[in-house]
Amino acid sequence: MDPLAHTLVGATLAETRLKTWSARSTPMLLLGVNAPDIDAVTMLIERDLSLGFRRGWTHGILALIVLPILLTALVVVADRIIAKLRGREPTARPKPLFVLAFIAVLTHPVLDWLNTYGMRFFMPFDGTWFYGDALFVVDPWVWLLTATTVVLAHTSTRLSIVAWIILGLTTTSLITGFEGAPATTRFVWCGGIIGIVWLRTAGHWQLHLPRLATACLSAVVTYIVVMIAVSQLAEAQVADWLKERDDSPTEIMASPAPGNPFRRNIVVADAEHYHFLELDWLRAEPIRISNRAIERGPDNAITQAALRDPRISGFATWTRFPVFAIEHTDYGYRVSISDARYSQRVGQGLGAAIVELDHELNVR
Repeated sequence: MDPLAHTLVGATLAETRLKTWSARSTPMLLLGVNAPDIDAVTMLIERDLSLGFRRGWTHGILALIVLPILLTALVVVADRIIAKLRGREPTARPKPLFVLAFIAVLTHPVLDWLNTYGMRFFMPFDGTWFYGDALFVVDPWVWLLTATTVVLAHTSTRLSIVAWIILGLTTTSLITGFEGAPATTRFVWCGGIIGIVWLRTAGHWQLHLPRLATACLSAVVTYIVVMIAVSQLAEAQVADWLKERDDSPTEIMASPAPGNPFRRNIVVADAEHYHFLELDWLRAEPIRISNRAIERGPDNAITQAALRDPRISGFATWTRFPVFAIEHTDYGYRVSISDARYSQRVGQGLGAAIVELDHELNVR
């Protein structure tokens, strides 16, 4: 999920009374929900390194222990330094802070698993990817639900009000300005923003923030469970549709559409092709072909040699629906590689690469 969603989840957790466990509880929760994304620094180094490293070491089972320990040490030391500078006793309690750090860090890989990019829960011991295929990487309803309590809790000054207005206008422009967002999504989003403003103006819920925060998080969890079930239902429905047409898919991915829980973008893999469908439960005929099929490309010595190119080792680790196109050249072969999750055209999209090979299948 995006950094804003992670941050709002951490801030909402704090408002459920978790912030009363110890001094520095809220900073700990905010640090914890974002800490696994320290691997984003690899994006500044090299694209393929990022593909191979992200959602691995800093998101896996080992990180669930190491990161809370490091964060607890960081916050406790910072609290002691601040206490010394201010001439008072330290107030941060290590044990509660460690538990909070663990809770916060745990939410991150769980949320990241929900989209089509994937998660490696057992890194560094096992690099297997797991996919939730339940939420788009930016989900407006997660934003709305988790922002509600946080806005009410942190609009006591003019500066904070201005900051929230800027954030609200920015996110609203993103949601309403997105070409693929249906009119219903835009309408409900604007209604949600108006509802948050009304709650803030009324002032009643300011006295019941822990209860409201718990209700909002419960709604998020319910929404996530429903979306997981909906994606599984979509895959089953597409499988039945294909069976009626004597097609034999090897894998089906039901990718969530941005802001629309009633629609799924479908990728169907069979032995030779990737097929692209769209499922929309609000249509009379819910399943239709959305784009022409593309060939998967050969799985032979040439493509395997291309995948061994160390310059695309990250892509080779990360790809889920690899697409290959081989072009013969004077010196050997040019292999275009991409992933059908993120492009319906060969050689385009996230992670797409070109590998040059000589006639002996050595990387040029």
